[in-house]
Amino acid sequence: MATGGATEGLGWPPSLWAAVTPAGPALPALEGMVETEVAVIGAGFTGLSTAIHLREAGIPCIVVEAAEPGWGASGRNNGQVIPTLSRHDPAAIIRRHGAAGERFVAVLRDSAATLFDLARRHGIAAEAEQAGWVQPAHTPGRMRVVERRMRDWESHGAPVALLDRAALREMLGSDAWFGGFTNPTGGHVNPLALARGMAATALTLGATILARSPVTGIAHQGGRWLVRSERGTVRARALVLATNAYTGTFNRSLAPEIAMSVVPVLSWQMATRPIGDNVARSIIPGRQAMSDTHGELYFARWDARGRLVTGGAVAIPANQPARLRPMIGARLQRLWPQIGEVQFDYVWSGNIGMTTDYFPHLHRLGPDGYAWAGCNGRAVALSVALGREFARAVQGVPEAELGLPFTDPRPVPLHGLARRAASLMLMLYRWRDAREVA
Repeated sequence: MATGGATEGLGWPPSLWAAVTPAGPALPALEGMVETEVAVIGAGFTGLSTAIHLREAGIPCIVVEAAEPGWGASGRNNGQVIPTLSRHDPAAIIRRHGAAGERFVAVLRDSAATLFDLARRHGIAAEAEQAGWVQPAHTPGRMRVVERRMRDWESHGAPVALLDRAALREMLGSDAWFGGFTNPTGGHVNPLALARGMAATALTLGATILARSPVTGIAHQGGRWLVRSERGTVRARALVLATNAYTGTFNRSLAPEIAMSVVPVLSWQMATRPIGDNVARSIIPGRQAMSDTHGELYFARWDARGRLVTGGAVAIPANQPARLRPMIGARLQRLWPQIGEVQFDYVWSGNIGMTTDYFPHLHRLGPDGYAWAGCNGRAVALSVALGREFARAVQGVPEAELGLPFTDPRPVPLHGLARRAASLMLMLYRWRDAREVA
């Protein structure tokens, strides 16, 4: 039995993914007192990956979701599967976190493969294409930055390759960039289909998922975690909080120290009308996922129906969809003049969790309690891989064997002001993008 397309009082964003993805499984709400071994808050990629890996190990678990699986960032993003962070590479990660950073680098390096392997292992129909990921350089100076990034990842075992301008032109069908680097383990998915497929997999494996049950508070009492909603409570030995940028969306009292450590930033995604094969075969003909070196990121990938899926941002939060259509249409025409007139069938948005240092923040909440936040726009592969690590953590794997570099939560000063001012950072990114760097 399948649910309809909306939660109680919460509609799905009018995204391409919501339009083309079969409905997810019907799920009950949290009612009364229930007991389990591990409670997971949030049915996005991290929470569902945690549940799948726990059930594969035979550990009972319950996932509590405020809306429906994939309702938040997991079902709204571009679907690019990228095995890197947006800003920091292995050397910076290891400088910050030492031996734990080295283990985290290994998790991150293999994160795209972890996602695609999970989808294949469980037969999840997520339109998954492990066609690779490429990062083009938009200036000669950024090309030197790209080469340093590639060498750093290469030294840690990533199967990366450097591309000169001619090779990149052949790969992407555009003269707009100066070269780049590629990682064949990356690719792209229909993210909502992946989330719903992961939910169905977790259920098949014996997990419980409780939907439309916003958590109002968590506490550790008498050696057990209590996860409370308005109509029920889950008691569990261990807890994983997997709500990222949506931690404070439904209830500000839920882990405020986590919610205030990240700044939710609205991210806009767009899908063109289907593009004819005669044009499409000259634009990213190998169907890689592409995101370049602009701070105001230029990114694109094909979907399974011949649509180019991209996105953008505007600094002033007013009438954004109407303003984005001509702006991003003109951008695509600059990158690929052969595309002709560009029209968009879908424009939608969702929050991404940004941190002031551009690192993901992983936390211990207490005995057998874990959380993370701060995807910084690179959560698809990482969140699935972190779910596996959290599942290992709550099974008692020693911290010295986990790829989880823990830090203490640090709320962003003047958090409310930072949220309102976040969109203005776009002006700084554009200024930086116009400069040459070595």
